[in-house]
Amino acid sequence: MSVLLSVLVGVLAAYVLIYYCLFKGARYKGNATLNGKTAIVTGCNTGIGKTTALDLARRGARVILACRNQERAEAAVYDIRKESGNSEVLYMHLDLASLQSVRDFAETFLKTEPRLDLLINNAGLIASGRTEDGFGMAFGVNHLGHFLLTLLLLDRLKQSENSRVVNVSALLHRLGSLDFNLLNTQKDLVTGQSYWHAIKAYCHSKLCNVLFTRELANRLEGTSVTCYCLHPGVISTEIGRYMGPLQKLLCLPMSKLFFLDPEAGAQTTLYCALQEGLEPLSGRYFSSCALQEVGALGRDDALARKLWDVSERLCGLS
Repeated sequence: MSVLLSVLVGVLAAYVLIYYCLFKGARYKGNATLNGKTAIVTGCNTGIGKTTALDLARRGARVILACRNQERAEAAVYDIRKESGNSEVLYMHLDLASLQSVRDFAETFLKTEPRLDLLINNAGLIASGRTEDGFGMAFGVNHLGHFLLTLLLLDRLKQSENSRVVNVSALLHRLGSLDFNLLNTQKDLVTGQSYWHAIKAYCHSKLCNVLFTRELANRLEGTSVTCYCLHPGVISTEIGRYMGPLQKLLCLPMSKLFFLDPEAGAQTTLYCALQEGLEPLSGRYFSSCALQEVGALGRDDALARKLWDVSERLCGLS
């Protein structure tokens, strides 16, 4: 019995050590206030996006929830207004799987909102299938939709002092790669529609987020806008809501034991959005509220420029 007890204590101690050292992550401790400022957060009716929006609202920001599902977004608006005491929380429809929806959102925002200080490109998914425009779902939603959204709102961002773009990437960008021939012929970065192809496509799309941030920073040099990308941690959210039942079942034990909750997962996003003095680090990658190095492909400026040029063409901007 004593041996068994010792083993159980050892396992528990190992779990606590691993969880707090590798998974728990750091916290943003700044006291920034955002009165009079406006923020857009995409994909924020649940998970780290909702937590991020709530924190910004508590700091006094006018927060636009840019979401696809109206019913869930309006419920999130109600929750955030109630918890923050801030009535300046609004829903605007945005479906990142439709480039026309992105254009409609930008048009509505620019007509109704006089300023933009924070654009937080948070939405992301792991899914097979195609967008409305025929692109692979992960590439279309996680990268291309946010790419177009950012470019359409860039002039409004430039009108505000010290505005920021924050792109939520992932550590899995290190497993990503880009095949432009495949993208040109198949409008996707993978060749199949299986769950494992969806995982690969997600990794590729997260590399796109890193490269987009890098090239955007180069193009914004000399302006009042800076940009950052980040790994939020391994989060227990609905990012895998399109997984099959078996994949969800396999992931459940790990998510309960090790994955961060949305509040912990939002901390690096908040750090990149609010931390003072980050301007010299525009274009860089963060994790656990600290600067981190990206994978080798994520430092390839020529690859970043090519992705930008291809993305402009795919969005009909060139």
